[in-house]
Amino acid sequence: MNLIIDIGNTLVKIAVYNNDKEVYFEHFKNITEDDVNHICSKYNPGKAILSNVGNVPANVLTFLQKMPFFIQLDNKTKLPIKNNYGSPETLGYDRIAAVVGACILFPNKNVLVIDSGTAITYDIITKQLEYMGGAISPGLQLRYNALHNFTAKLPQLEKEDNIKFIGKTTSECIHSGVVNGITGEMNHFIEEISSIYDDCQIVLTGGDSIFFANKLKNSIFVNLKLSIIGLNRILEFNAK
Repeated sequence: MNLIIDIGNTLVKIAVYNNDKEVYFEHFKNITEDDVNHICSKYNPGKAILSNVGNVPANVLTFLQKMPFFIQLDNKTKLPIKNNYGSPETLGYDRIAAVVGACILFPNKNVLVIDSGTAITYDIITKQLEYMGGAISPGLQLRYNALHNFTAKLPQLEKEDNIKFIGKTTSECIHSGVVNGITGEMNHFIEEISSIYDDCQIVLTGGDSIFFANKLKNSIFVNLKLSIIGLNRILEFNAK
């Protein structure tokens, strides 16, 4: 059994895999040693991997380090792909895990991974298993927050569906600008990357992926557990 822990900017995802089969998955706002201990007591995993872009409690890390086989993903971790990123020490672990997950789901295909979370990331993995890099832009809620926090009078809003393209109130205008701005950005990236890499599969992941999936022009595959799939593969690759 493999224990997978993915600590993001907003949520903590924990999964247990038996080889390539998921037997447990849950997400938490925060992670505690009791949570991990409870899961380990039930499934008795022999291997574990931690990806951390947030903060991991010291006692959780100590607990994991006592397991028979444990790795914490960093820029020195062996990967089952070739990493062509110019500054691997600054590459987000969630990004690398997602592209590894993408090449597991879509072998022998070029894949553009769009991760729509706190930030929106665009990452390309080729059919030759080479990670090429991508782009980063502000996420959906981050844009709403910025318009409120860095102006004097614009209100704080949350995402809404079925928005008007031409707003007739300030709130409608903000919704149109934020949502249609991101949709246009995503469509542009998809068109540009598809012109560079033939037969390119588009995969959407992250907390706002379902919100945007039906707003995009192209055929989109949505998988909210892409990074978990990738982390499990990285763990197996290092445990060989």
